[in-house]
Amino acid sequence: MVIQSAFDSGVAGFQAATERASESAANIASQQTDNIQARSSSTNVETEQAVQETKPLTEELVSLKVAEREAQVAAKVITTADEVVGSLIDTRA
Repeated sequence: MVIQSAFDSGVAGFQAATERASESAANIASQQTDNIQARSSSTNVETEQAVQETKPLTEELVSLKVAEREAQVAAKVITTADEVVGSLIDTRA
């Protein structure tokens, strides 16, 4: 049935978004821990090094935002499939 395929796609998309968000959050937490440890061991942090540390953090934040949008889109797919099933049931009744 095509409706089931839409549900499956929505659920798979939501799971992928959840995994992406979890991975990005773990990477952000790891980077922050590494930065704190590096700063506590050295009081003189050069500007270039600070910029290099910020870039991966920015990429992870973007990935986190992408995961949020993916989850929203997947939820919309699931909602739409649910509405279609409701309409089909109403039509058959």
